[in-house]
Amino acid sequence: MPAPPADDAPVTGEPVPVPEQAHPPRPSGCHPTDRREAEGFVRQFHQEQLGAGDVERRVREVLTEIDRTGTYEHTPGEIAFGARVAWRNAARCIGRLYWRSLVVRDLRHVSSADEIAAECFEHLRLAGNDGRIRPVISVFAPDRPERPAPRIVNDQLVRYAGHRTPEGHWVGDPRGAAPTALARGLGWKRSDEAFQVLPLMIEERPGARAEWYELPDDSVMDVPLRHPDHAWFEELDLRWYAVPAISNMTLEIGGVSYPTAPFNGWYMGTEIGARNLADAERYDLLPVVADRLGLDRSSERTLWRDRALVELNVAVLHSFQEAGVTMADHHTESERFLRHIAQETRHGRPTPADWSWIVPPVSGSATRVFHRYYDPVDPSLRPAFLTREQ
Repeated sequence: MPAPPADDAPVTGEPVPVPEQAHPPRPSGCHPTDRREAEGFVRQFHQEQLGAGDVERRVREVLTEIDRTGTYEHTPGEIAFGARVAWRNAARCIGRLYWRSLVVRDLRHVSSADEIAAECFEHLRLAGNDGRIRPVISVFAPDRPERPAPRIVNDQLVRYAGHRTPEGHWVGDPRGAAPTALARGLGWKRSDEAFQVLPLMIEERPGARAEWYELPDDSVMDVPLRHPDHAWFEELDLRWYAVPAISNMTLEIGGVSYPTAPFNGWYMGTEIGARNLADAERYDLLPVVADRLGLDRSSERTLWRDRALVELNVAVLHSFQEAGVTMADHHTESERFLRHIAQETRHGRPTPADWSWIVPPVSGSATRVFHRYYDPVDPSLRPAFLTREQ
């Protein structure tokens, strides 16, 4: 189930690294809340949530609180609605059909690094759900004027470490190099495992020395990868984690910034098989798979990369299915996204979409999402998940 994505963001999100997002970065959030944004959100909430009460009374309450304190506090209902609509607005997510199903954990009362880490581990357990992955967001304390909230340093709650050997070879995921170096500087011990899970790193205030926490075994669900037709594939000893939870984006609702709001959906197979394991800048496994398949790599015209890529994706989909872990394939998810567009059209809402992110990285033209235009991306659309500046 996709979310606002990163290169390996959930089909729910993911997000996904954090490459540049459709929404521009915003300041740290430690500034007075914009009264117009607050009022606009409250009116949207009351308009879409039938029977949500007296909108004019709530607008007066919010504006009075902003004038008095510089910001305001969302109700639990507003938090849940805002988080779900932020997902609905995520232009780079193909899985927005499921936005109403997002489980929203209101953890605004949690502020210490120890407590945040414990709740993040619980988030992974809840989302993992014995393989029946649930889309979940955990919303921690917001930034307030002159009082920034804690931050999770990691871009995802689960990420594999990576480092370069003295001989220049990569061990693990090159995407994890920067957090690996940071974690080592904090005292964490790196190994030479190809799939070593990084610790969770949390700053109780921006720029402070981060605290680090090893992820408990019961919070990380890894899926060993096998191929249905090639027994040798198991010898590669590949695996990938089941819950892609993006953790370094800011959730902005009605002018209030929540810099610590990790969220997840479930993976689409191509995010692992066509990007994380296949990209030359990541695990770079296409030459390895091609050689084991006996493909001719003497020329690009043999399409050895394409053939190896398909078999790698077959292995990923097969392995998650055999393990009983939720995963979408790109053809099914493409059809579901068009259903989402049709539903939103019936409600009179646009569906902004970034074509380059919606079209899958494998067999793009074989999916129906390839053959159409989409509503333009609106950087001002709120609520939203935004790139976090710090």
